[in-house]
Amino acid sequence: MTALARTGDWRRARLASARLYLCCGLEAGGGDLAGFLDRVLAAGADIVQLRDKHAGEDELVAGAEVFRAAAHRHDALFVLNDEPLFAADADADGVHVGQDDAPLIEARRAVGRDRLVGFSTHSAAQVDEALAADCDYFAVGPVHPTPTKQGRAGIGTLPVRHAAAVADRPWFVTGDMRMGTAPEVLAMGAPGIVVVRAVTEAPDPAAAVAELSAMLRRWRSGAPSR
Repeated sequence: MTALARTGDWRRARLASARLYLCCGLEAGGGDLAGFLDRVLAAGADIVQLRDKHAGEDELVAGAEVFRAAAHRHDALFVLNDEPLFAADADADGVHVGQDDAPLIEARRAVGRDRLVGFSTHSAAQVDEALAADCDYFAVGPVHPTPTKQGRAGIGTLPVRHAAAVADRPWFVTGDMRMGTAPEVLAMGAPGIVVVRAVTEAPDPAAAVAELSAMLRRWRSGAPSR
C-alpha cells in the first residue's frame, strides 16, 4: 500500500476492519524498533500508536518515520498520540487525543478530513460525548488499573456495556487487555481491544499478537471457544 493510496476512505475502511490496536513507545523492540513493528504487524496487529511521553522532539520525528514506514509495509494504520499538528506533519494516518489533550474540534482542524481522529473515554457519559463529536473512533477504559495509566483507577465494565449498546462507529477497550481479560469485554460486545504490555513485555511479541489476533477472529466469527 503506498502513501498515495491512503485516502480518507481507505483509512476509515481499514479502521472499520481493525480489531487489535497496539500502543507502544520508541523503546519497543529493545533497540530494533523497525524489526519489532514488522513482526507484530505481520502477526496481525491492525493499528500501531506511537505514545512516548519521555521522548524528545527529534526522537519522535525519527520514530514516527519508522512507525509510518512499517504501517505502510503491512497495510496497517499508524496513529500518533496527543499531537494533532505533528500527526499531520508526520503523515500519520491519524491522531488520538484524551480528555485533557487538544479538543476534538482542534484535532480535526489540524489533521483534516482524510486522517483519523480517536478519542479516549472513561465513563458512559464520555462515550455519549464521543458519539456526539467529530471523531472516527473512541476508546473505553481503562477497565482494569494499568501502569501505563498511572494514577487512574479502573473504570469497570459498565461503560463497555453502554458503548456496546449505543456505538455507531469503531471503538476499542483499554486497560490491561490480554488473553485472560479480553474475553470478558468481547462477550459484552466490544469489537476490539488496545494492548500494551501484553505484547511489549511478552517473551515473543509476534506470538502474543498472533494469539490475540486469533482470539479476536474467533469472537468476530461467533465462535469464542478455543
